[in-house]
Amino acid sequence: LFLNGIPVDDTIARIISTISPEHFHECFINWMSSIHTLTHGQVIAIDGKTLRGSYNREDRTSTIHMISAYASSNKLVLGQLKTEQKSNEITAIPKLIKMLDIKGALVTIDAMACQTKIAKAIVEQGGDYLLAVKSNQGKLRLAIEEAFSTHRSNVANDLSLEQGHGRIESRQCYVFDSAELSGDFSRWKGLKSIVMVENFRFEKNKSMGLEYRYYISSKALNAEQAASAVREHWGIESMHWSLDVSMNEDACQIYKDHGAENLSCLRHMSLNMLRA
Repeated sequence: LFLNGIPVDDTIARIISTISPEHFHECFINWMSSIHTLTHGQVIAIDGKTLRGSYNREDRTSTIHMISAYASSNKLVLGQLKTEQKSNEITAIPKLIKMLDIKGALVTIDAMACQTKIAKAIVEQGGDYLLAVKSNQGKLRLAIEEAFSTHRSNVANDLSLEQGHGRIESRQCYVFDSAELSGDFSRWKGLKSIVMVENFRFEKNKSMGLEYRYYISSKALNAEQAASAVREHWGIESMHWSLDVSMNEDACQIYKDHGAENLSCLRHMSLNMLRA
């Protein structure tokens, strides 16, 4: 097959760097679409990861940032897209959504992507959203906080408890109808449910911690469904951890041309095959 011997790693790196990433990503998504079937209500988590070794020392250009879509229950990457900076996630996520089949799925994203345009893109693609709400949507967050302070005792809730090794952690999830919000939030397409997760953590010889997290959803969720979706979203963080620890992604210093982007796609492909 190789008349002059097996190519050395530098040759392989040069070849990978010349492949069109757009075509490569399209092939990846088509491959995943052919072998993976979404079940109704399945969680697709979307999040970004910076490739720290991709800093171009010659041109002094910044590291690249990859946005990935992850089927949490199957532990499979469904697609990815490159951005130059983390702040560009807002414009990249709608593009990634349009590349995927999300019909019937529940798409979960962190607070940076809590934008009306992203919510609209998800619903128009036939999916539902569960978006974290923080200070970047101050008016919405304040309305949610006020609603829960008024209606908390009358809304459905789900409690989970974990303990061991001197640590106790409880998560209580509350859900109520978005109609209870004070104010006009009709710009959020299909908004139906408001979610609050109360997280209490106690560790021996350490201070106690109490945290509240808020979400909005276009799906009429009950408390158990909402709590499950919030937990499933963190599966994408586990996937990122595997890329760093098992595949040394951040240590990879290939940055020329399309090398870093294409290698990221190859790692996702490899991870999918290992987990299939």
